[in-house]
Amino acid sequence: MHRRPLLTGLVALVATIGTLAFSATAATAQEGRVKAWGNNANLQLGDTSGTASRLTPATVAGLTGGDVSAVAAGFYHSLALLTNGTVEAWGRNAEGQLGNGASAAYSVPGTVQYLTDVVAVAAGVQHSLALLSDGTVRSWGYNGFGQLGDNTTANRYNPVTVAGLTNVVAIAAGNHHSLALLADGTVKAWGYNANGQLGDGSVTNRSTPVTVTGLTNIRGIAGGGSHSLARLGDGTVRSWGYNGNGELGDNTTTQRLTPVPVDGVTNVRDIVAGSNHSLALLGDGTVKTWGYNAYGQLGDGTTTNRPTAIFLDTAANVRSIAAGSHHSLILTRDGRVRSVGYNASGQLGDGSTTNRSVVTGPLTVLSSVSFIAAGGEFSVAG
Repeated sequence: MHRRPLLTGLVALVATIGTLAFSATAATAQEGRVKAWGNNANLQLGDTSGTASRLTPATVAGLTGGDVSAVAAGFYHSLALLTNGTVEAWGRNAEGQLGNGASAAYSVPGTVQYLTDVVAVAAGVQHSLALLSDGTVRSWGYNGFGQLGDNTTANRYNPVTVAGLTNVVAIAAGNHHSLALLADGTVKAWGYNANGQLGDGSVTNRSTPVTVTGLTNIRGIAGGGSHSLARLGDGTVRSWGYNGNGELGDNTTTQRLTPVPVDGVTNVRDIVAGSNHSLALLGDGTVKTWGYNAYGQLGDGTTTNRPTAIFLDTAANVRSIAAGSHHSLILTRDGRVRSVGYNASGQLGDGSTTNRSVVTGPLTVLSSVSFIAAGGEFSVAG
């Protein structure tokens, strides 16, 4: 039976090292302002227009492309990493996920307090992560499952240090769990673990980082709703956690408490995870997808779940990928954005609320885009 957890990721990138940590090449000032579209019930679009959904991209107030090097989208909030190493945040803030010491929502970007020298950001449903240049990690927001990693379950309205983490090179956030890739190629995880998404062989929540079992030579990570992904140096992918919709890509729907190989995926250079689906960007610029597909988010022209990877139709020459709760974004090498999947809030940006099972676009109002992120039911690009 399908469960629809609040997502992200997810970010989520995106770690990880590239997408996983949602890091990306900085845009130039000439490339225009950061844009967002889709659900805006919690002011997560940052366009000062109220709470109405946007069916096409709208300008995020006060953020120019030249100032921003990466973005991350949670379920209800957004983060932007600036080129000076500080972070701006906007949207829902009841759990402290904006990191400004308060709990009121913000419709325009504001500075996350006490953060400098940040090199990557990631956003979960209600929590946020930042990787600093010294290899340590800061976290803030909701902490009911220990996803902040500070050995408590207390919400934090300002950033705190994740306990015991050093030499981190990438981060990722799932719904209510967090991941860190270390310089030695191993992975740490903490937070919610009811489905084994921490990969330590248990279903015990962890309020401090634990080692994901059996992973070495990892080069990228991604956190989904209740599952996790890791990209190895040889271009293959491992997955673990919830698998009721095939989001682990191992040709089963069996939950996995430790990593298993994703079938039929090689030459991978980036991975991202949505609420219940996963994407891999291959070295040749094509994309493979697997998992939950009721809204067409796998982009194969159907709404059939896929427990093994399939090619995303019409996706080629792709530079980066992003996965929202139930939609997917691709950024092509010519700087154009395309989208597929769930669209009830306009998160595909095509001016409609029609779900799409085949990639739509490119979005005509966006060009020369350098980075993308997909949240719960909204999208961001710059």
